[in-house]
Amino acid sequence: MNLTRLFAVARKEVVQILRDMRSLIIVIVMPVTLMLLFGYGVNLDLKSLPIYVCDQDGTQQSQDLLKHFQASRYFRIVKVVDSDTIVAHALDTGDAKMGIVIPWNFSERLSQGGSVPVQALVDATDDNTANILIGYAQGVVQSYSSQVQVDRLLRQGQSLQTAPISVDTRTWYNENLESSAFIIPGVLALVMSVIGAFLTSLTIAREWERGTMEQLISTPVSAMEIMLGKLTPYFVIGMFDVAVCVFLAIRWFQVPFRGSLLTLAVSSALFMIVVLSLGFFISVLAKNQFAASQIALITTFLPAFLLSGFLFSIDQMPIVLQWITRILPARYYVTVLKEIFLKVTPTAMLSADLIPLAAFTLLLAIVATRSFHKRLE
Repeated sequence: MNLTRLFAVARKEVVQILRDMRSLIIVIVMPVTLMLLFGYGVNLDLKSLPIYVCDQDGTQQSQDLLKHFQASRYFRIVKVVDSDTIVAHALDTGDAKMGIVIPWNFSERLSQGGSVPVQALVDATDDNTANILIGYAQGVVQSYSSQVQVDRLLRQGQSLQTAPISVDTRTWYNENLESSAFIIPGVLALVMSVIGAFLTSLTIAREWERGTMEQLISTPVSAMEIMLGKLTPYFVIGMFDVAVCVFLAIRWFQVPFRGSLLTLAVSSALFMIVVLSLGFFISVLAKNQFAASQIALITTFLPAFLLSGFLFSIDQMPIVLQWITRILPARYYVTVLKEIFLKVTPTAMLSADLIPLAAFTLLLAIVATRSFHKRLE
């Protein structure tokens, strides 16, 4: 292998990237755009959800219950009305996610020492949000109910009894329970899939389309030198974009980074080689750039987005899909990213994910190399 020829091919590819405005936009704008979109646009935290309240009682006791809802960061009382028909209309139009109906005899039944049902009408078009809303509402009502019970015991001169069992909760790794800390590390896998597979899928297909591959073959440059020369610029660009995304994640979005930079660099390099090899393999097989780009999108970006555990928990997927995720390199890389960012996980404990990632790296590099040699024969 001649390094001079290899660098000449790499220089040619860099010039091609600089001349292609589409490639420049993907290289420069796409990483920052994806970070901002997922950092601000994708928010799994449910806060200040709009609710309508129908207070048919209108007493101090019912107002105290409403104050508990107002004090919760999860609810925002949009309007207090006197008819449950208005609440139903608000749910129909989407102005409210939940409606609370306090019965007319609320305070009377409380003063008599009985239990009072408070109706919660929930918009369940989004079942996940509906389940969370129900849990939050039950928590608010339970808190108010406990306060009422304590006041009742104090008025009767009885002593308060401590509950025999209580839950002392400690949240680890993502102490503030912010979804951005869960989402943003996985964006690196999406960025590398776009930079690595999408752009490299166009390299060989572009040469065949323009008729310049025959010129390359006629030169003393070997197939390995062509392959490495074309992939090296994208590897450097990809690692640079990883550094930019990590900087934004830590400095801009304040995502904690507790792991090793070396482990991050090694795992990112392995995954970059995987997507580069896959993109190059697609470029060798595809007839044109359009077909290559579409295949690259389907085989890299979409699996990384849907089946890697980036947004959706793999444990909650059907068993068939869980087995399919085992052959996706993005699954292992996303797991490593979340462990590195949020946990102080030693590199040795990440071997269950790093070893499969390294195996995919070797396998796809061999497949891409052999397919290119066969195409040139």
